[in-house]
Amino acid sequence: MVKRSFDNKVVVVTGGASGIGLAVAWRFARAGAICALLDMDETRLEQCEREFVEAGYPVMTRRCDVTRRADCEAAIETVIERFGGVDVLFNNAGITQRSAFVETRIEVYERVMAVNFFGALYCTKAAIDSLIRRGGLIISNESIAGLAPLLGRTGYAASKHAMHGLFTSLRSEVRDKGVHVMVVCPGFIKTNLQDRALGGDGEVTRHPQSRIGRQDTPEHAAEIIFRGAEREKDLLVLTAVGKLGYWVSRLAPGFYERRMARQLQSELEH
Repeated sequence: MVKRSFDNKVVVVTGGASGIGLAVAWRFARAGAICALLDMDETRLEQCEREFVEAGYPVMTRRCDVTRRADCEAAIETVIERFGGVDVLFNNAGITQRSAFVETRIEVYERVMAVNFFGALYCTKAAIDSLIRRGGLIISNESIAGLAPLLGRTGYAASKHAMHGLFTSLRSEVRDKGVHVMVVCPGFIKTNLQDRALGGDGEVTRHPQSRIGRQDTPEHAAEIIFRGAEREKDLLVLTAVGKLGYWVSRLAPGFYERRMARQLQSELEH
């Protein structure tokens, strides 16, 4: 199988100033790619830009609030004007939520959907013509929660299920146009995502996160994502626990739901 080459290709990463997004950007940069990092954190973006430049890698950074359609369109337009187009779009920006449905305000669902689903939609829509012209690649960073139920995260799961429906359906539309769509479903990865998890009142929750199995590192996840991108995988499920959960949820959904609920129940206890 011929692998995709990313040498001198333009890679756009949302949520690119930290975590999986930043680790993926570094991995593509080492493969010769030109990276454009979009994020809300201007301080972190400035630091990332310095580090990439010092390492000798071409980079562009731009503050972008993915919940704002105009921000996404302007950011993608700037990338195209500066580098000529977009070859890879990694929809990585995300936010999570940990709270019982009955205690969660509607505004929390709106916020999570705005970041996770609509942010990915806005950026993809803005970049799609360029991606088609250049036979590009779209990577959608989803979650096991986009494939199976997850207690205490109804808003997060809903946004990830929506992403999964969007991007798997989009793949069927653009495959013949030379664009590939790869869906990534991380398990538990050690990033600052959980440090910003919203509670039912919309504020950052101080309730501790429950985990199943060991956390992986962003760097290891980035390596797997890069290899999957080279081979144009349709679906990447990361971590051993993630893969186990994926298959059990399909082969024995009732058992999976009951076992998962027991293991995560403590998150909803006050």
